Amino acid sequence: MTTIGILGAGRVGTAVARQAMKAGYDVKIATAKPAEEIRMIVDIVTPGAQAVEASEAASQELVILAVPLHKYRTVDPELLAGRTVIDVMNYWAPVDGVIADFEQADLGSSEVIQQYLAESHVVKSLNHIGYHELEEDDQPSGAQGRRALALAGDDARSKAVVAEFIDRLGYDAIDAGPLAAGRAYQPGTDIFNGSHSAEQLSALLEAALQPSHV
Repeated sequence: MTTIGILGAGRVGTAVARQAMKAGYDVKIATAKPAEEIRMIVDIVTPGAQAVEASEAASQELVILAVPLHKYRTVDPELLAGRTVIDVMNYWAPVDGVIADFEQADLGSSEVIQQYLAESHVVKSLNHIGYHELEEDDQPSGAQGRRALALAGDDARSKAVVAEFIDRLGYDAIDAGPLAAGRAYQPGTDIFNGSHSAEQLSALLEAALQPSHV
């Protein structure tokens, strides 16, 4: 895999784009607007990335979903059918306001996204690192104390794809388990609020995913 697609050109989407290009990926970025309308800003903010239509960004093997969460239903599920989708979005009602879709106590936000993108393979990751930190904290594979990032999903192959992507971005990838395990690093959790090595993150995940905490 040499090319990734990114849906969303906000701070998170563009930070992922720059870091991915640093790692050697070609990047195609799209928003709800026609490619021509975002080409100039893409050239300025993410030089080297290509502004494309949403259908082209969504046609890549790996797609980063980085639209504003309240606009997630503007994404056409058919475009992402069969694709591996990294959900980098977060639901944080005190900041973003209450969104009824995400007020279900028994579902994490990425599980709601997976229900909407029923034919896609959603993996929750890159949501618990600040967009600025993503470009600052990367280290080569094997570096002592390298920062780790969790991933959760229900498709083993898609998780392997995402794990390789995370490693190339400069971080250790820790498999948290099924998509439901992503609740362990949503906003407000110890994992979300800090920076952790692989050992530390594994321990936090183990504690958070004990039956009494899930």
